[in-house]
Amino acid sequence: MTKQISTFERGAVNGLRLHVMPTQRFKTFAIAVYIGFPLKEETVTPLALTPFVLRRGTTNFPETIQFRERLDELYGAGFGFDVYKRGDYQIVQFRMDIINDAFVHTSESLLKRGFQFLGDVITSPALEDGVFRSKYVQEEKETVRKRLEAIVNDKIRYAQERCVEEMCKDEPYRLHPLGDREALANIDANSLYQQYESWLDQACIDVYVIGDTSLDEIEQCVTSSFQVKRTKESAYTQAKNQVRSGEPQQVVDRLDVSQGKLNLGLRTTITYQDDEYPAALLYNGVLGGYPHSKLFINVREKNSLAYYASSRYDGHKGIMTVQSGVEFNLMQKATEIIKEQLQAMEQGNIETLELAQTKAMISNHLREINDSAFEMIGFDFNRVLSGRERTTSALIEEVADLTVEDIQNAARTFRLDTIYELRNREEV
Repeated sequence: MTKQISTFERGAVNGLRLHVMPTQRFKTFAIAVYIGFPLKEETVTPLALTPFVLRRGTTNFPETIQFRERLDELYGAGFGFDVYKRGDYQIVQFRMDIINDAFVHTSESLLKRGFQFLGDVITSPALEDGVFRSKYVQEEKETVRKRLEAIVNDKIRYAQERCVEEMCKDEPYRLHPLGDREALANIDANSLYQQYESWLDQACIDVYVIGDTSLDEIEQCVTSSFQVKRTKESAYTQAKNQVRSGEPQQVVDRLDVSQGKLNLGLRTTITYQDDEYPAALLYNGVLGGYPHSKLFINVREKNSLAYYASSRYDGHKGIMTVQSGVEFNLMQKATEIIKEQLQAMEQGNIETLELAQTKAMISNHLREINDSAFEMIGFDFNRVLSGRERTTSALIEEVADLTVEDIQNAARTFRLDTIYELRNREEV
């Protein structure tokens, strides 16, 4: 049985939820701020652009070079951000990694100074005539545009995105978390700043800290460093996924590609908040999550039909995707073999060894979470998103106790929704 390292203490300040794990295990403070907003056509692109502009400067350090020098003054504190989606939400995550004061010579708390820096980044950006600096907005629009173009150039990622886009064409989940290249053109400093103010006021905001501190100290740090005027917390809500009946839709794209891409999208009613989630997790692992899984062995190794073959499960949306790289003339055969693996899962044709290997892989990953402060933060954030309390130790035990019949029952909730092929435009 895995012992839970520690627990998060919870609080709130000005509509921001606080999650603090006091511990002396680490020599640094791990800080993460999650800002979540529903995926919407009209806001997804400006909100994706916002953190890129925020990283350019603050009121106190408006020039980008000053901004970076400030990080050096904080003994090389790490700072970064990600933009991604979980379920039907666009999440912007800011991260800071600051060394514990006990290991350096400093007259002022590095934790407090780090929070002041992060609070300024998020709530006190560099402005010009009361809005974002136009230069920063234009330059970062180009940064985001290039990142979106990179997806088109990476055909594995492109096929993955297009499969989801077609599968969820009538849902917010179709939207890419970085937005849309065409929508970037209509954004200026004024419109972006208006969206930013609305975002800060309405988004779900969660502040996480792991390190040698206390909830009281973090409450003081957030109160003094985050210039927000929120009156209430915003909570995540999750819509139940609808599984469509009937035959799966078939979509074919044609581009200048030398290798075909075959992606399948499946829907399930099981999400992170459900009791059956561990079984769905194991289902994905046995099917295509690892090198010993059915897709890799049967599609790639035994039949030599694919250069790669795997599956991914988004437990916050209830969607699983299968991705593979296949020669154009082998697409139909590969589709048949993949469908056979899906049928084998429904029929409970799971070998003792592949079940044991998958349980071991999932359990090892869950144990490793407790070795990283940011991994622990990310795992706990699932609780905030879903409303379901889980611990790594409990999840390990649940996975260990699952039977083939449990996985078979989960398999029967997964329904093939979309078959997506990326082919060469010159192909006959």
